[in-house]
Amino acid sequence: MRRADFHYQLPDELIARYPAAQRTGSRLLYLDGHNGSIDDRCFAELPQLLEPDDLLVFNRTRVIAARLQGRKQTGGRVELLVERLLDDPNEALVQLRASKPPQPGSNIELDDQTHARYCGRVGEFWHLRFNTPVADVLERLGTVPLPPYIDRADEALDGERYQTVYADRPGAVAAPTAGLHFDEPLLAALRQQGVAMSFLTLHVGAGTFQPVRVDDLDRHVMHAERIEVDQQTCDAVRSAQARGGRVIAVGTTSVRALETAAANGTIEPVNTETRLFIRPGYRFAVVDAMITNFHLPESTLMMLVSAFAGYDHIMQAYRHAVDQRYRFFSYGDAMFMTRNDNAF
Repeated sequence: MRRADFHYQLPDELIARYPAAQRTGSRLLYLDGHNGSIDDRCFAELPQLLEPDDLLVFNRTRVIAARLQGRKQTGGRVELLVERLLDDPNEALVQLRASKPPQPGSNIELDDQTHARYCGRVGEFWHLRFNTPVADVLERLGTVPLPPYIDRADEALDGERYQTVYADRPGAVAAPTAGLHFDEPLLAALRQQGVAMSFLTLHVGAGTFQPVRVDDLDRHVMHAERIEVDQQTCDAVRSAQARGGRVIAVGTTSVRALETAAANGTIEPVNTETRLFIRPGYRFAVVDAMITNFHLPESTLMMLVSAFAGYDHIMQAYRHAVDQRYRFFSYGDAMFMTRNDNAF
């Protein structure tokens, strides 16, 4: 398959620029991956789709205020998006937007007290060394890094709503958006229902918004993202499988982390980087069902969900979602889908 196979037409007005009034107030499209049947629901009805033996696996990464504004020594404006904090607390890899790139060794001034020196390139990113810890700079000067298709400045509500209620591991520059639909009352109701829950970490990088630039998918190189799947989560997965429950990943980030941890056939703890590229033909080792938002045309995430529920089923579901005026992307509506084991 080629990149163009994952294209679909999306009217601009269906891109959600703001979240629903309530976290659980979004719509939920249910897709049966086995037969392709579709049902229109609301997210508050999620408990009706789950069984007491099921396990929900959440990504607990926390979005950092990763967007910074500065000026080059020549006076030109620069926008920085921190991709990753490095082992040295004063260093980071960033995406950089400027009329002309800075010269090696030159400084970017952020305010009267703070600057960053350009050290060189690392792949598609810029290596900067700040004169103070990067985490402190972001806390003082950073703003919420909204995705590029939310074409507005960040507002006060984004500080809360572009963050899951259970996020506690700072490091992401984009939210694991499937989790944005959960609030504390819904989580409590699911626990009371007997649904098990476990957590892992995948720090979502800005590379998640980078388009696939090659038509031949064999030539696409996935961006690297840091993951941690601990022993407790591995034990929870094995326990759910032993009792006949489903492993349900909340978001494509949880899918990629779980499947990376099970790369050798059985799930084991990992603390590493993943470049796992899931596309049609991939055989899933762990995940039985998933909750996710609607993804950009021709994106690697469209390819992932097509591998999971079946290409034809996904394209049909997306046409249905457009026709029924679902809201798309990070602040949009959600899907619950089950795995199609014949989608190879």
